[in-house]
Amino acid sequence: MKNPWILYITIRVGIFAAILAIMLALGFDPFFAAIIAAVVSLAISLIFFSKQRSAVSEAIYKFSKTKTDKDTQSEDGN
Repeated sequence: MKNPWILYITIRVGIFAAILAIMLALGFDPFFAAIIAAVVSLAISLIFFSKQRSAVSEAIYKFSKTKTDKDTQSEDGN
């Protein structure tokens, strides 16, 4: 995929939805199931998806560096 944001967000939402669906199927309270699913999906993404997080971080860095306009250039003295 060209845009790393789409891949990373899709993975995170997919993991959250899968865990939430499993917990709701097991009969957990929806509020607590959503909280637990959010925490567990965050932990899984931090442990297993560092490559995708790095790609998103790099995309953010590149976007912030290429975002220049006339005001920014004149303020920076370029």
